[in-house]
Amino acid sequence: MKKNLLSAVLICAGILVFAQKQEYITRLNIPYYSDSINKSDQYINERCVLDIYYPEKVKGFATIIWFHGGGLTAGNKEIPQALKEKGMCVVGVNYRLYPKVKAPGYIDDAAAAVAWVFQNIKNFGGDSILVFVSGHSAGGYLSLMVGLDKKWLNKYEIDANRIAGLIPLSGQAITHFTVRKERGIAETQPVIDDLAPLYHVRADAPPLLLITGDREMELLGRYEENAYLARMMKIAGHNQTRLIELGGYGHNMTEPSFPLLVKEVLRIIEKKKK
Repeated sequence: MKKNLLSAVLICAGILVFAQKQEYITRLNIPYYSDSINKSDQYINERCVLDIYYPEKVKGFATIIWFHGGGLTAGNKEIPQALKEKGMCVVGVNYRLYPKVKAPGYIDDAAAAVAWVFQNIKNFGGDSILVFVSGHSAGGYLSLMVGLDKKWLNKYEIDANRIAGLIPLSGQAITHFTVRKERGIAETQPVIDDLAPLYHVRADAPPLLLITGDREMELLGRYEENAYLARMMKIAGHNQTRLIELGGYGHNMTEPSFPLLVKEVLRIIEKKKK
């Protein structure tokens, strides 16, 4: 047992040293819609772009697509520092925001960005079998919608089941509060309809790791929503759903979540190798 543990430690250390020595390239503001769509809509042309950060001269790397938070009303694309130099690619995505666009415009943007990665990541050296989707808060909601409701990626001829793993951080599992606001529904009035991830529980979805803050410190009901989603996914027959509650952390719990995100990506990569 001790020998196996030592071997595992040495392997992890070797991966870390390799990742730190590896050079990375960053490309900014790449449009993910077609030229014709960009030319037809100024806001899409301005907003619907992504940044890609990837290891240089490496083939077959994994990719994490990262959707920023901000309640679907604010925020900008980012490459989180905690995800850099891990031997993987990170794609930071901008999407259109309310009130300039209403539901489901921002969900469609998220799907278009994910489809772009599947269609183009090999040109940067990545493996389209190892595309993971993540994000915080509103970004977690978009991750769940794109990964669970297959119609969004079907529009771009991508099967959502090709996603290697869904790892939303404190994502909304019921219909998002901004979507409810658009309809004049109070934030304290829960709704579960076709714009709720919970509406699309299914047994054949990609592996799902739900991470939230402390139930007593989170946004109202956020932990409970995720716990209900985890429960219903399991009842539906999905045996690759897990839920982690980060005790002592509120809604802004990305810092302790990033190591868990990376660990999950590495776990799935290793599993696919077997």
